[in-house]
Amino acid sequence: MSNENRQLTTKSLFERVDVKQKFKDLLGNRASSFMTSVLQITAQNSLLAKADPMSVYQSAAVAATLDLPLNQNLGFAYILAYNTKQPDGSYKVVAQFQMGYKGFIQLAQRSGQFKTISAAPIYEGQLVEQNPLTGFLFDFTAKTSDKIIGYAAHFALLNGFEKTLYMTVEELQKHGMRFSQTLKKGYGLWKDDFDSMAQKTVLKLLLSKFAPLSIEMQKAVITDQSVVNDADTEDVTYVDNDTVTIDKEAERIRLLIEDAKTIEDLDNVFEFVSDDQMDLFLSKKEELSKLLTNKKSK
Repeated sequence: MSNENRQLTTKSLFERVDVKQKFKDLLGNRASSFMTSVLQITAQNSLLAKADPMSVYQSAAVAATLDLPLNQNLGFAYILAYNTKQPDGSYKVVAQFQMGYKGFIQLAQRSGQFKTISAAPIYEGQLVEQNPLTGFLFDFTAKTSDKIIGYAAHFALLNGFEKTLYMTVEELQKHGMRFSQTLKKGYGLWKDDFDSMAQKTVLKLLLSKFAPLSIEMQKAVITDQSVVNDADTEDVTYVDNDTVTIDKEAERIRLLIEDAKTIEDLDNVFEFVSDDQMDLFLSKKEELSKLLTNKKSK
């Protein structure tokens, strides 16, 4: 049987010269071991073994671009199988790229802008104060039981800016039910590894709303939990999420402008402000300038 008539598999796709060259361009001498790890992952998962080979390749290409290992035990990034319903009523198995919370931390550290970054479960007794304006106060020595009541993520930048996000277990469960169709059906990472998904969620939401995102981190936010159609152009489909997505980067910049507390905060995001957001930026700057003037006059 000729190669043209053979059914394409992930293994045969990864044997193509152009595919090997793609990973070599991305990873250099580590390309061969990376490709082997991808093939091992697909071989060990019966559903992923049935996935569209190109979707596996594109997900692997994203991980290679971000230079994150695809090892289930490490928690940096994953390739998962997802069964999608087609217009004719049939089902097709595709590969979905998914970030782990350790992957987001790794990318943040690489950017060189973060002093500290972390995510952790919060136990009963550790949440001392919760204020929507001033933030959260924790006492990690005050644990009264082994019951986890929520999860928190925190980062501090080298320029002094820092932010914390806290979500209760109930809020995270609702988030999972809203954004994950697999959880609604009783399986998937939200079901099997809630702790890791909860830490990733608070960390991802915190970073996407308040942190300066490097090109790599933007790519991670966009491709997370998606079927990657083209790793180079970031053309993705969110098969596990019925919610209509918006331009995430534009939304992130809008939130940074609105939440700015000082002129310096605004100046830090100026280079990322689009023409459509300039009126909002200038209005916020005028508002902060007036507040500063009033403080000085008192």
